[in-house]
Amino acid sequence: MSTDKTSATTATAEDHVVENPEAPAGAVTVVDPRLLVREQGLTGYVTEFKRKMKSGDLGSIPVVIGLAVIWAIFTSLNSNFLTAGNLSDMSVAMVGTGMIAVGIVFVLLLGEIDLSVGSVSGVAGATFAVLNVTNGMNEWLAFVLAIVTGTAAGALHGFFFAKIGVPAFAVTLAGLLFWNGFMLQILGDNGTINLDADGVVAKLTSYYFSDVAAAYGLAAAVTVIYFVSAFFGNRRREAAGVPSQPLSDTILRTALLAVVAFAVAIVFNQYKGLPLAVVIFIGVLLVTDFVLRRTAYGRKVFALGGSVEASRRAGINVAMVRISVFAISGTFAAVGGLFIASKIASANQGAGGGDLLMNAIAAAVIGGTSLFGGRGRTWNALLGVLVIVSIQYGLALEGIASPVQYMITGGVLLATVVIDAVTRKTQKTAGRA
Repeated sequence: MSTDKTSATTATAEDHVVENPEAPAGAVTVVDPRLLVREQGLTGYVTEFKRKMKSGDLGSIPVVIGLAVIWAIFTSLNSNFLTAGNLSDMSVAMVGTGMIAVGIVFVLLLGEIDLSVGSVSGVAGATFAVLNVTNGMNEWLAFVLAIVTGTAAGALHGFFFAKIGVPAFAVTLAGLLFWNGFMLQILGDNGTINLDADGVVAKLTSYYFSDVAAAYGLAAAVTVIYFVSAFFGNRRREAAGVPSQPLSDTILRTALLAVVAFAVAIVFNQYKGLPLAVVIFIGVLLVTDFVLRRTAYGRKVFALGGSVEASRRAGINVAMVRISVFAISGTFAAVGGLFIASKIASANQGAGGGDLLMNAIAAAVIGGTSLFGGRGRTWNALLGVLVIVSIQYGLALEGIASPVQYMITGGVLLATVVIDAVTRKTQKTAGRA
């Protein structure tokens, strides 16, 4: 038994070459990247990078490069762009749309779309305002009921899609119209309800942890969580006799994360401190990423995005997973709506409208989630919304009007979708799709 385990652990990269007899001629041979790094060190990274380029597996590289270019351009145009104050304001402003984008990621993983999230977010803000401000309900109870409203709306959309067979596009388009009308109805003739500036919702975006230890503590916590997760994950893989990342690789990745995390903490501490909104958003990303990558439910979501029929034959309750995913989308739409209401300290008839829906979907796609289903992570929402908010704030500093912002954001979205489509074609050519 020990001999088998040792031989499995010390296997060479050639032992883990994945051959695909149905792959077309010239297909790229897939080698487990963990073995390449373990055996070749830095050369292994280069080899794996070249393989990914040939097979079209670009990951988050395009969006990271694009974000760097965007920041470089706007910094050259206006030195205030990368100031601590502007970056902190950007981080808070992106949370509302980012929360909605997290829910969109779940839906896109199924290869579907949810067009109702903008209207559902507006309903959540209006529901809280009417219950708390107009009717005097307890803030926390009104807060919970507002989120539950989004969950119920999403589950209803999922029911019509999964059980009745109405296409997701059609049912969520109907939801967009219905929930927008419902929001206007409950807001009444006045159309605007101001929130308590010291209330629960208002503090979602106005509260900052002024103690410098808060930002540094969060940076340290994120770094430690990543290292512990990676370390014990590798230990489990080694115990199972399958390839794992070498310790040096885990340490390198952790060090890079620490540099980024503490750099962000320094920026926050140069302004008002650590925003509560950012803490909540990071927490949501950590939890949702864990659910998708480390739980049976997450594997079912990815499986449906790959093949519905194969998932059904594997015993997955397709209808329930679909309903739950749309319920998750509605929930995060409601949460995002409350953050947006917090930012403007009111619920009004314009909530959920404008470019919110476009930006939420664009954030998920630009960040790296595939429109074709089966590929993506909730962290993509962070990258995507950071790109969009960077464009918005950069153009605003230059005094450029909203129509130009729409055109540029639309161009970035189109470029991302083109990259996604080309990537899929390249992977098929490489025999990996």
